[in-house]
Amino acid sequence: MISKVFNDTLNIINNDTDYYHHFFASMVVRHLQEYKIFLKKIGLLGITTILVSLNQLILLPILTQSLSILEYGVWVQYTITITIIPAIAVLGLPYTMVRFLSPQKSREEIQEVFYSLGFTVVLGSLLMAILFLLGSSFLAKNLFNGNMLVAIFLPISIFLNGLTLLFFDFFRTFQEMKRYSLFSFVQAYLAVLMVAVLVFKGYGINGAIIGLIISQLILIIAMYIPILRKIGFKIPLFSNLKEYLNFGLPTIPTNLSFWILDITDRYLIGLFLGLSFVSYYSAAYLLGNLISIIMSPFYTLLLPNLALYHAQGRIQKIKTLINYSLKLFLIIAIPLFFLLSVLSLPILKVLSNPEIAFGGYFITPILALGGVFFGLYGIMSQVIILEKKTRITGNIWIICAVSNLLMDITFGYFWGIMGIALTSLAVYIFAFIISLYYSRNYIRLELYPQFLIKSILTGFLMCILIILLNPIKPLDIVLTSIIGLGFYYLVLWKLGGIQEKELIFVKSFLEDIQYTLKQLIHRLKIKR
Repeated sequence: MISKVFNDTLNIINNDTDYYHHFFASMVVRHLQEYKIFLKKIGLLGITTILVSLNQLILLPILTQSLSILEYGVWVQYTITITIIPAIAVLGLPYTMVRFLSPQKSREEIQEVFYSLGFTVVLGSLLMAILFLLGSSFLAKNLFNGNMLVAIFLPISIFLNGLTLLFFDFFRTFQEMKRYSLFSFVQAYLAVLMVAVLVFKGYGINGAIIGLIISQLILIIAMYIPILRKIGFKIPLFSNLKEYLNFGLPTIPTNLSFWILDITDRYLIGLFLGLSFVSYYSAAYLLGNLISIIMSPFYTLLLPNLALYHAQGRIQKIKTLINYSLKLFLIIAIPLFFLLSVLSLPILKVLSNPEIAFGGYFITPILALGGVFFGLYGIMSQVIILEKKTRITGNIWIICAVSNLLMDITFGYFWGIMGIALTSLAVYIFAFIISLYYSRNYIRLELYPQFLIKSILTGFLMCILIILLNPIKPLDIVLTSIIGLGFYYLVLWKLGGIQEKELIFVKSFLEDIQYTLKQLIHRLKIKR
């Protein structure tokens, strides 16, 4: 019976080959179309991330030229605090929403999940704000140079930032990337505008803080209006809150560990080696960290897509999207690693001064390589989070934070900032290996060994070309980078690292962008 069915099926396929060719071709086209949409969103978020990251460079001279050194130190302490504390106060629930709400479709289900999480976030942020208000005298004395007004403003910012995290992850959940990008841009530059206006009017650090709070309030109102229009308002039943907390609470150690990893390196360098070495390390870190920024759009977009496919039982789609993302990240990150490594000294000379450049350029390759492994971890860990195993990621970063501290003290003592940089690289490699091990328990991931060999070989050839060109001036560095990257991708294509179908796909993607830009320019001309 089975043999007869199999033979009949073969006969049907042989007699109607064109139909099946068309069927499978349409499946491939639909599959590529889905990924092209995903790639467009990656591009949009990538551009937004770059623009948002520039706001600190714009704000820096405004504050340093208008405030005293002590007042600027207060600003730094304030902004660091309102970044870290809300991430703890919200109990990991905004991130939980991305995992649990992405598959939901009915308005009632969306309302229940969002407002269950929302009211809990409000409560957690409010309790944390009250604690900081009660400790305002202590904070003013020990953190804000005796400025009691700033210490009183701090709980307000903590509470508002909790809501901001929730609203951003709502747009992330439903992949409304245009709104997500728009509000990210508004958040960055509205703060710059309000702070600058009040500082230039002579209100000092208090004016800067008030400007920041005003921008937070405007942003929250602007973000909640489209959410209210989309889902309305409802008093939730909190029916699955325990499950949400079980998922969200283990992410808190991860958030804390990221902060510890980011801060302790420079703190220990300043303590053991002096502030000049902090400048050397920070400049090189800023350059090497560019690769980590590339991972940000993947981190933002992957989980909502993966959660939707998981709810639909489309495991193959999850595997494909993860593996596509890994290769796309590597295609961008590997040449950037080689480029930053070989151009570290001339770039740092342009951005800073010769002393800082010569003091830290040699650790840029180490930090950039760490960024590659951190990016791979960020993509692979989405599989662990998808399976609701957030305790694994929490434990990974607790181990990383403790190990980083111990190795910083040990290797930093013997090898200075080189030892600190090697410690960071070791921590990111560890996180990558553990996430790879656990991710492969659920989904078979591809690391593309042949592609990696070809990419690394091509990267070395690109480095030789750049060394021969020996750029020094800013324009020369830019032109050399363009030539080097063009050379890299051309050679990689000739070696078979980039396949023909991928080139066709990228060409189609670029044509879509070109068409969109033409339409935008045409609309602007009509309005004029």
